[in-house]
Amino acid sequence: MISRLDYLVRFLPDNYLINKIISTVYFVIYFFHDRIIVFLGRKKIKREIYSDIAPLISVYIPTYNRAEILRTVAIPSVLKQTYKNFELIVADDGSTDNTEKVVRCFNDKRIKYIKVSRSKYRYPNKSIYHWFSGPVIAANKALDKCSGLWIARIDDDDLWTSDHLEKLLKFAIDGKYEFVSSHLLMKSEDGEKKVTCSDDPRDNTKIGATQTWLYKSYLRDLKYNIHSWRKSYFRVNDTDLQYRIYQAGIVVGYLNEVTAIIRPRPGEKHVGSKAYLSDTDKYESFYK
Repeated sequence: MISRLDYLVRFLPDNYLINKIISTVYFVIYFFHDRIIVFLGRKKIKREIYSDIAPLISVYIPTYNRAEILRTVAIPSVLKQTYKNFELIVADDGSTDNTEKVVRCFNDKRIKYIKVSRSKYRYPNKSIYHWFSGPVIAANKALDKCSGLWIARIDDDDLWTSDHLEKLLKFAIDGKYEFVSSHLLMKSEDGEKKVTCSDDPRDNTKIGATQTWLYKSYLRDLKYNIHSWRKSYFRVNDTDLQYRIYQAGIVVGYLNEVTAIIRPRPGEKHVGSKAYLSDTDKYESFYK
């Protein structure tokens, strides 16, 4: 139902009243949808998810036209993990460069490549909104392909410490958490700083950036919201999902260690929204 509604909503104009109505409708839908997913997942899940010595972890990378960064940064970072029982799903959001060739050159059967068709009608049609929505389409497609007992995400320009998966999995299993994350180290010309995302105001539970997430497989049905940009708060897709994780009552754990690193892309001085705001013309062209 949600996917059909997503398609119809894409054609509605961008104005305050419509955005307010859409955001309210989706809030209600996700309020019930997410709780049902968690309830059913807990009912069906087997004890092996905690007792399995080496469960399969599905790692996914959403990407668009960043073949070289993907080749030199994200994929090698995953392959260097001390925890070896993983599958790596690269979800190509309709790249026009040689992304597919680069991925297929890696001689590793654990790597899977999926091509996501890129419609001529790009939604949303403003780059700042698209930055909010990010790789939602590719990420959601990748989640559908995940077959592991646990799921992790890394973006094409990010790094993990070599023990990222090993540490987070042990932390999750030992604490019987459904969802865990950790510190992120941000490097830029402004220096280095540890990054954590928002606290849940109810109990100060922390959730780190998406690059640090590891969670149970049944939570993959909590998909990213392509319309998050229409909201007046939590407009970025990952913070939108973060809020929904809190609201759904998922058992969350936070590892107080750095296990992921983000750096400026080649030719840039900043990361995240600051990188976008420092060169809006470039990103307007990139997201067209």
